[in-house]
Amino acid sequence: MDKQIPQPIHPNEWAPALSNIIKDMHGDPVNVHRLMANHPALLQAWWPFRNHSVLGGSLGHRKAELLILRVSVHMESWYEWGSHVDRATKIGIQTNQIFGLLKPVLGQHWSNEDRALILSVDELMTRKYLGTETLTLLEKHFNSNQVMDLIAIHGMYMILAAMLKTWNLPLDSKTLEKISDITSEASFLKSAELFNMQS
Repeated sequence: MDKQIPQPIHPNEWAPALSNIIKDMHGDPVNVHRLMANHPALLQAWWPFRNHSVLGGSLGHRKAELLILRVSVHMESWYEWGSHVDRATKIGIQTNQIFGLLKPVLGQHWSNEDRALILSVDELMTRKYLGTETLTLLEKHFNSNQVMDLIAIHGMYMILAAMLKTWNLPLDSKTLEKISDITSEASFLKSAELFNMQS
């Protein structure tokens, strides 16, 4: 049995069957993809779901980023938080909203739609499913496809956070450089730990 700890693999050493993924990532896959390249069949099977999820499916990009950031707080996943702080700022999500996701109690600046989305993530993470009251709230703002995407994307990023934390994967240096004036690993982990103690 192979007991070696998997390490990120440079794309030059990837299995030929993964060439489509290298192309999708413009020749420079990020560390989590390089880690998963140790299991080519898994990475290839996972890729269409990743492409659907990363832009939010029927939820759209902005709501997906809010969802993913909230999952990363629950999971205390620095890699996920840092990566999606970068993505969120690129699409115009304000820093006060990003850091508002580190608070168990949401501030008044959230719209009813965003609030329903974020509180649904909390319920999925703690209760493991969405109850009748939450579904009733969601139905005021989202259709059934969007609720399915909410559940599925939350699950996908739980999986990734579990892999990232299991093998202590470092955040990509390019991403770290871009967010260094916005957030840090130490401050995030402290805030996420407090969040989970209070939740």
